Amino acid sequence: MKLFIAKLDYEVSSDALQTVFEEYGTVNSCNVVTDRDTGRSKGFGFVEMENDQDAMNAMSELDGSSLRGREIVVKKAEEKPRAKKW
Repeated sequence: MKLFIAKLDYEVSSDALQTVFEEYGTVNSCNVVTDRDTGRSKGFGFVEMENDQDAMNAMSELDGSSLRGREIVVKKAEEKPRAKKW
């Protein structure tokens, strides 16, 4: 299951975010989204967990929790609609 994490402190790295979510289960991938030009975090990211139940537990426990002094949002990632090719 893929989770969307928002309101991240700009200093949180993908590795740091992965460490937080590994407390709840196996993390397949973790990515803090960065600006293409500056390389600076955009304040959100995605975590993909191997087990759906572990992901649900992480979402339940971490949504609204504090990470580096900021209250983060954790929810199930929604599939981005693909642009139509004409």
